[in-house]
Amino acid sequence: MRVATLNGRLNVLVGGGAVDVHEASGGRLPADPDRAFEHWDRLRDWAADLTPEQATPLNGQRVGPPVSRPRQVFAVGANYRDHAAEAGLDVPDDPVVFGKFASCLTGPYDPVTLPSQAVDWEVELVVVVGRRAERATAEDGWSYVAGLTVGQDLSERTVQFSSPVLQLSLAKSSPGFGPIGPAIVTPDDFDDPDDLRLGCSIGDEVLQDGRSSDLVFAVPELVARLSAYCTLLPGDLIFTGTPTGVGAARRPPRFLRPGETLVSWVEGIGELRNPLIARESAS
Repeated sequence: MRVATLNGRLNVLVGGGAVDVHEASGGRLPADPDRAFEHWDRLRDWAADLTPEQATPLNGQRVGPPVSRPRQVFAVGANYRDHAAEAGLDVPDDPVVFGKFASCLTGPYDPVTLPSQAVDWEVELVVVVGRRAERATAEDGWSYVAGLTVGQDLSERTVQFSSPVLQLSLAKSSPGFGPIGPAIVTPDDFDDPDDLRLGCSIGDEVLQDGRSSDLVFAVPELVARLSAYCTLLPGDLIFTGTPTGVGAARRPPRFLRPGETLVSWVEGIGELRNPLIARESAS
């Protein structure tokens, strides 16, 4: 199943079109995308019978973030060996976890304002939690996942390294620093959800190109490790980490510039296309 937020409403994507869940279910299922996770099993069972003939064209509908009000947004640092190496870090023995504040989330095609000249890209596979998890096992980890989506963990590097202790959450939570989408795709839609290609680019310049099979802590292990400390709730997001190729590690460094469009993708899910704009100067 593939679900998306169109004009602020929950839709199931079928063929080349979309089905408004609330309307097509006769009001039995919610219109609010953030309420979908309360009814996830019912939604999946109902969506299994949808046909392309029931879908309407996507043209002209605004695609928003598939989750806009998560109660928790977790992010994992140095979770690809090649990215840890380019950052000069040892591969961690335990997940390096920080938070992104939910106010940074934005849609897959929304413009992002750059607050400085030191904003970096980090394409990520993002997990959407489907049911409450406490002390889950890695063997059962996938059963707690509603689906996967594409994300960017945009990062202001000056803020990140501005103090003796890394300011990760603040550096990664400016407005628009969490584009996600364009859809949530359930794990059973993939041949192998543990091995997905992901990357990002600007024009013809490929910035990152990796595979989620290179994660140090794979999705089921992250669910287990996080739920050992925190209760995971339906609709929570887990940004799982980024592969090699970030701008800060280049010599000279390469950061995002106004006028560019950052394209980020994960195979089998889709792509984000976020235009980058300069922050207006105070008059």
